[in-house]
Amino acid sequence: MNLPDITILDEKEKILRKKSEEVQFPLSNEDKKKIEDMITYLKMSQIDEYREKYDLRAGMGLSYIQIGIPKRIFVVVDETEPGRFQSYTIINPEIVSKSEELIYVGEGEGCLSINRETEGIVPRNARMTISAYDTEGNPFTIRVREDLSVAFQHEIDHLNGILFTDKIDPKNPYKNANKMREI
Repeated sequence: MNLPDITILDEKEKILRKKSEEVQFPLSNEDKKKIEDMITYLKMSQIDEYREKYDLRAGMGLSYIQIGIPKRIFVVVDETEPGRFQSYTIINPEIVSKSEELIYVGEGEGCLSINRETEGIVPRNARMTISAYDTEGNPFTIRVREDLSVAFQHEIDHLNGILFTDKIDPKNPYKNANKMREI
C-alpha cells in the first residue's frame, strides 16, 4: 500500500473553525478519490508496519475540513480485529437521537489535527443514531455505540468547527468523570 497524498491541517489553521457546507450530489470523481484516500490513510495509520514506515499517528476518523475542504463529509475506519477494518463514509449527517448515558475515553481523545498532549475528558453520548448519505447519494440511518459513537461525535464536531479540546473544562479537566462511564 502506498501512502495517499493527504495533508492534515494543524489546529492552528483557522479553516478548522469553519462550519462545513452541505454536500450536493452527485459527488465528483475527485471527491470519491479523496474519500478513498482518507480511508486508506486511516487504515495505514492503524497498521504498525505502515505507521512506523511513514511516521504516522494512529487515527480512526478524518473529516473533509481536516484536509482543508469545508464539506460535510467524514470517514471512520474501525479495526474490528487485527488487520480487518470496517469503513464508514458519512455525508451530510444529522443526529436523530442520542443516549442520555455519557461516556469518555479513559486514555483521552486524540485528533490528527492536534499535535500536542492534552489532558482531560470529553463527555460523549454512549449511543447515537444518525441519518446520512452514502457516496452515491442514497440515504441511510446508522446506530453506533461506544468507540464508534465517540468517533462519530468527534467528526460531527469537526463539521461544525468544534475541536475536542473545546469540550474539556480548562479549570477542571476531569470534571464530572464520576457521572460518566469510562471506555
